[in-house]
Amino acid sequence: MTDTRGPQPQYEGYATGPLPGEREPAPGPSGPYHPPQAYQAPGGDTQGGQRPGQGGGGTLGGAQATRKPRTGARTTPRTRKARLRVAKADPWSVMKVSFLLSIALGICTVVAAAILWMVMDAMGVFSTVGGTISEATGSNESNGFDLQSFLSLPRVLIFTSVIAVIDVVLATALATLGAFIYNLSAGFVGGVELTLAEDE
Repeated sequence: MTDTRGPQPQYEGYATGPLPGEREPAPGPSGPYHPPQAYQAPGGDTQGGQRPGQGGGGTLGGAQATRKPRTGARTTPRTRKARLRVAKADPWSVMKVSFLLSIALGICTVVAAAILWMVMDAMGVFSTVGGTISEATGSNESNGFDLQSFLSLPRVLIFTSVIAVIDVVLATALATLGAFIYNLSAGFVGGVELTLAEDE
């Protein structure tokens, strides 16, 4: 469809001014548009004396209010605590741990007995006590009881090793039996309660 009205006159006012029904822009330097704020900044104080709806580089239409620290706030770190309960002890794990600990205790016993015997022999305790016992128990036919031959190092180590083996067996058995007894008692009273604290 073609336009039959011909050339239409151009209005110079439309090119440089507002259209009919529009308001003329306010004179002054143009800046970014800030929509009016529904609420003013706390205290009614705005940056540079400008209103919240005007430009001026303010944050959110105005200066933010500085937050004052609370006077009653805690400054020391807080220690977290957790209350736990040992509900059950595994007898198998208790037996393994007690077995290893009793073996270590038996080895320490044997080593301590050997060191103690060497120290006492170096100080001459066995010779002095043995001579006294030999004179007390001796007679014309015999020399009496020989303490040094009876308390020799091999005999002391053998006796200590036997004691250590018995200790390993008894400690392992008693610890395992104690785990069973604890599980039975924990079923009635709830078990042992522990309070764990974590330092920050």
